[in-house]
Amino acid sequence: MGIFTVYTFLQWLAIAGAAFIIGLNKAGLKGMDMLSVTLMAFVFGSKSSTGVVLPLLCTADIAAVYYYNRHAQWQHFRKLVPWMMAGILIGVYAGKNMDEALFRKAMALIILVTIVIVLVMEYRKTQTVPQHPAFAAGTGLAAGITTMLGNLAGAFANLYFLAMRLPKNDFIGTAAWIFLFMNLFKLPFQVFFWHNISVQSLQTDMALLLPLASGFFAGLKLVAKLQDTHYRKLVIALTLGGCLLMLFR
Repeated sequence: MGIFTVYTFLQWLAIAGAAFIIGLNKAGLKGMDMLSVTLMAFVFGSKSSTGVVLPLLCTADIAAVYYYNRHAQWQHFRKLVPWMMAGILIGVYAGKNMDEALFRKAMALIILVTIVIVLVMEYRKTQTVPQHPAFAAGTGLAAGITTMLGNLAGAFANLYFLAMRLPKNDFIGTAAWIFLFMNLFKLPFQVFFWHNISVQSLQTDMALLLPLASGFFAGLKLVAKLQDTHYRKLVIALTLGGCLLMLFR
């Protein structure tokens, strides 16, 4: 029986559901990642779950890059990635003794405030986008720290791309390249510093490839049916819902 005897049926249901949601998210239904983080944390705990999730994210990122590669906007990659790398390095060392519950609530509050700003921009129908370098720097740092501590960078990346008013495919293609690079950058820290990735965790990941792939292909079909304006509203709603889940769970 091997790996299938390690977890209960309820635990398998939770992590298979999380893998399916990761597939949906990487295919373009942005904002669902906090639900997958919550399900994984239910089984493994917040910090340990990052080692199980990371190989799944890398796999789905490769698929997303393959599918959306031609839509990447490299100027945003160059603006965000150096700051995200710095944030990851901060998260590697700060995460050892940090109160995870307090950290998540603080991040949720920051995301909520930012979502309110985005909603005000939507209501006013403004087409202006933030140009100050501090916006990319702050968003990148927050994304880097949160991606290392709990795979929560998606919310900050979503807010950045929403503020930049990127069309649907440009949004997804740029995010795909950024997160493939960043998740591969995180990999050695998870292995050698936090020791979160093991033979057993990789066996678990192998068993979750089918729900991961199913979620990805289902996500592609759903995203293809969404117009840019509807997609933008959906991302805002999903990010807000995930933020509230993180805040009150």
